[in-house]
Amino acid sequence: MSGAYLRGANLCDANLSNTDLSGADLSLTYLSGASLCGANLSGANLCRADFSDTDLSGADLSSADLSSARLCGADLSGADLTEANLQSANLQRAHLIAADLTDANLERAYINQANFTEAYLTNVNLELTISEPRATNTSGTQLKLNFT
Repeated sequence: MSGAYLRGANLCDANLSNTDLSGADLSLTYLSGASLCGANLSGANLCRADFSDTDLSGADLSSADLSSARLCGADLSGADLTEANLQSANLQRAHLIAADLTDANLERAYINQANFTEAYLTNVNLELTISEPRATNTSGTQLKLNFT
């Protein structure tokens, strides 16, 4: 399925473990509850995809575009996210234990309660807005961190 065009598909609860989806277009795709354990998603377009509660442990997401993706509660333990674009992604409660985020872009990502235990954060762009969404107040505190 390398290079497949699956834009906007509903793949909720699908078992795509160890599948080669490198370079695929999965933008706007619904993958909530799916299993992509060990899948190859390198260079894939995953922009605004919904990966809520999805198992992406050990997946290759290097150079993938995950901008504005929803990864709430996703398991990315041991995943390769080198040079991945996670700009404005929602990583609330995501598990990134021992994930490799070398050269990743997490600008404006929402990381409330995300677990980065033993994650590799070399040269990561962590210019974030940390805020709790509220109807009356959407402003947040700016935090800029540079890891080299």
